[in-house]
Amino acid sequence: MMLMSEAISRRIERKTRQRAANRTSILEAAKRVALREGTGALSLRAVAAEAGYAPASVYEYFRNRGEMVLALAADDFASASRALRESDRRSLAEAAQTTLDVVRQSGALAAAASVLEAGEAPPEAERLFNGKLIAMLTGLADASGSPRATRGEQADVVLAGALIAGLALLGRTGRAKALGFEERELLERFQARLEPKLP
Repeated sequence: MMLMSEAISRRIERKTRQRAANRTSILEAAKRVALREGTGALSLRAVAAEAGYAPASVYEYFRNRGEMVLALAADDFASASRALRESDRRSLAEAAQTTLDVVRQSGALAAAASVLEAGEAPPEAERLFNGKLIAMLTGLADASGSPRATRGEQADVVLAGALIAGLALLGRTGRAKALGFEERELLERFQARLEPKLP
């Protein structure tokens, strides 16, 4: 009896690993399509073709485009969290720049905002997105040494995240430069405004 349950357990474990690998492969294909054609043009059919899957099989992993877009943005947040853990940056502006460098690349955050506003993703996808967002904001606070014990301090970290999202959008569209600003200048100015004023 023990051998049968071990065999079943190994089979379930193998299927779980294969499913995770397939989902990762599909997300990597989605990233390539988004980088090549823009996140706005992302479709499950295009991702399936890029990944070498039948379109119907992609629906086993993502119910709709909205779920995939949120997964891409959540993956960006996870990458930003890793980059923050690995960086030795200690100012808010430096930690924000590290985060911005990661988030700006894919453009998934802007698409995710549209998906969330329209309510196009299942609740589980929103929970994953929110969890990765919180982890990224926590990493941003930790990397910059920003306190977050009070609600006001937590709000400062959320404001830094909102600044990063806005700068990612302005940077991807070339609007920051068109307005005559460099990202670094804006990040440093934001940090200066958060620092306590000396008497």
